Amino acid sequence: MATEKTRKQIIDALMALAVERDWERIGLEAVAERAGVPLARLRQAYDGRLAILADLARRTDEAVLAGLDPDMAEEAPRERLFDVLFARFEALAPYRAGLRGLMAGARRDPFLALALNRIAVTSMAWMLTAAGIPATGAIGVARAQGLAFVWARVMRVWLDDDDPGLARTMAALDRRLREAERNFVRISRISRLLPIPGRRRRQDARTEGDGTARPGNGAAAEPGGF
Repeated sequence: MATEKTRKQIIDALMALAVERDWERIGLEAVAERAGVPLARLRQAYDGRLAILADLARRTDEAVLAGLDPDMAEEAPRERLFDVLFARFEALAPYRAGLRGLMAGARRDPFLALALNRIAVTSMAWMLTAAGIPATGAIGVARAQGLAFVWARVMRVWLDDDDPGLARTMAALDRRLREAERNFVRISRISRLLPIPGRRRRQDARTEGDGTARPGNGAAAEPGGF
C-alpha cells in the first residue's frame, strides 16, 4: 500500500506541474516522475488525476476540521461559516499557484469543471457541518451546491489577492455569504408556496374539527439561512 508520505509527494507533484503546464498536458507518467515514484506505485495510490485532487480536498477538509475554533461556537452561523472557509483558504495557501492553473484548465474544459464541482460539493457539505449548519437531505444538498458556487467565486479573488492579510478575499467572502444567505431564505419561502404533492394531504390530516392546523412532523420550519 502507498504510504502517506508517497501520497503527499504525488499531490505535491501534480500541483507543481499545474503551475508549469496546462491541465490537459499533465500526464500520469509526468506526475510519477516528478514525485519520484514508480508508475506502478502511483497506480497503487490513485486511480487518476481527479482522485489525486479529491485527496487534496479531503486532506484540506481534515486540516480545517482539526483546527476548529471552539470560541466560534456562540457566533452566528454565517460568522462560523466565514471562519471555516477562511481557514480553508489558509490551508490551501501552499497550492495557490497550482490551483490558479487548475482553474484556468476548468474554464477550458467543462468536464473538468463538473468534476471539480463534485469534489467541491462534498467538501462544502463538511464545511457546513463544521459551522453547525445542517448539510443532509435535499436542503442540505442545495446548501452544499450553493456554497460550492460561493467558494468558486471567492477563490477567483483569492488567487489574485496579493495582500498578506487577504483583505480582498475577506471582503468578497463576507459579501458572497450574505448574498447566499438572503437567496436561500428567499428560495425557501417561495418553495413553501409551491403545490408539492402530499403537502395538502398532510396538512388536512393535521386539521381538526375547528379547522385549525395542528403542528406535526411535516410542518415547515422557518429557515435560519446560513
